[in-house]
Amino acid sequence: MDEAPEEEVRSLRFLRLLVTVLTSVMIVGFVILIGYLVTQFPETGGAVAVPEEIDLPEGAKALAYTQGTDWVAVVTDQDEILIFNTDGSLRQRVQVQSP
Repeated sequence: MDEAPEEEVRSLRFLRLLVTVLTSVMIVGFVILIGYLVTQFPETGGAVAVPEEIDLPEGAKALAYTQGTDWVAVVTDQDEILIFNTDGSLRQRVQVQSP
């Protein structure tokens, strides 16, 4: 009769050890993953030049805005994409075609 509780205690100790090892491995893996992500993101070399003011065509309203290294794009409610230089001058106008 004494063997059953002793066997159970050994099993519980083993189970506790397994849970502790699994927890430790998950924590270490998470730290490595976060460290990898932090080191892989490129650092910005400084602020990107953005024009202080952009003149949209008469009656156009901006729906979206994005920027590249030397350009700024504005999507308008008139199905146009307006691409501006960093000084605010219009570089390109793209008309979006409806299907």
